[in-house]
Amino acid sequence: MKLYRINALIERDMRKFFRSPALMTASMIFPLVQLVILGYAFGGKIRGASVGLVDLDHSAESRQIHEMINGIAAGPQTFRVINYDSQARALDDLRDGFTHAVIEIPNDFSRRYYQHDRPRLALVEDNTDQFVSSSIAERVQDMVDDLNAPSVEPRLNQTVALNVVEVYPYVEYIKYLLAGSIAMSIFIVAMIGGGITFIDDKSRGLHEGYLLTPISRTELVMGLIGAGTLKGLMAGLILTIVGGLIAGIPHIWDPVRLFYLAIVVTVASLGMISFMFLVMVRVDDPLVPRAIFGVLNTLLFFPSGAVYPIEAFPKWLRWFAVVDPFTYTVHALRNLTVKGTGIEGIYVDVLVLLGFSAAMVASSIALFKRQL
Repeated sequence: MKLYRINALIERDMRKFFRSPALMTASMIFPLVQLVILGYAFGGKIRGASVGLVDLDHSAESRQIHEMINGIAAGPQTFRVINYDSQARALDDLRDGFTHAVIEIPNDFSRRYYQHDRPRLALVEDNTDQFVSSSIAERVQDMVDDLNAPSVEPRLNQTVALNVVEVYPYVEYIKYLLAGSIAMSIFIVAMIGGGITFIDDKSRGLHEGYLLTPISRTELVMGLIGAGTLKGLMAGLILTIVGGLIAGIPHIWDPVRLFYLAIVVTVASLGMISFMFLVMVRVDDPLVPRAIFGVLNTLLFFPSGAVYPIEAFPKWLRWFAVVDPFTYTVHALRNLTVKGTGIEGIYVDVLVLLGFSAAMVASSIALFKRQL
């Protein structure tokens, strides 16, 4: 295997890549647009949800609840309050989608309150949207806890208190999503600049022409994968810097952090390009890579924890995440961008991606030999 032959193949493929500005733009702009849209569309705090309030008691105690609910509407602004005189009309509006929940103060609330007979409030939720309903339930539960707090503190307080200490400042969802968008950018380069270009060149007979020269099959595979890795490194680093500035990642220009990010992006690019090469090495129809693009995107991106934590997945999907190269890419990039860790936070992911890449390259060479 001659390195200068591999370098010649890489140079030829990179020249072709730079002559296609539309290809470069598609591979870098789409993940950036996805980052901005999804980053601000998901993961934010619920605000302005419509909550109906039905007061059937009309007492001093129910007016206190009114004040607390209005305080939530004015303070955290989790929901806005719509007052109803009829329970039936409030429930009809809930079913018709005009409100997200209904808080009901029953007509015996004050009597049971003074009799210490477990007074109750009713919260009727539209649980088709778990995010909104859980946020409303959390706020209402906080209000109930405040109502249950004793007006006079005991002399010896024996209740257990929990002090929550957050290791990192509040992490906006766009920062959480950044790692997945970088991985997506590398994948798009692997799919468009690697898989589709590979099939197009094969259909034109370029690979057979290469094999008439002293270039071996192994050198051809290594050259194509090397060129794809460089493309992924360029796209990944550009999106890392631009996306990091948009998301507000602190110290994004730190040279040590950039060095670690370059390592992760490089091994991730190598892993995804070699995987895509293995998928396409036996394919001859140019329509196949375009047809399976969406399927591969779904199979690799979403189970990786890029959008939602893996711990919330069912067991069978967690096992799928274990063999997904996106999982280790997202984990390492998130440790560097959000947590600010060093090599100790990424070395396991880097080793896994290197092992995955080695297996993909070896399999690609073996299949490529059997094909031609």
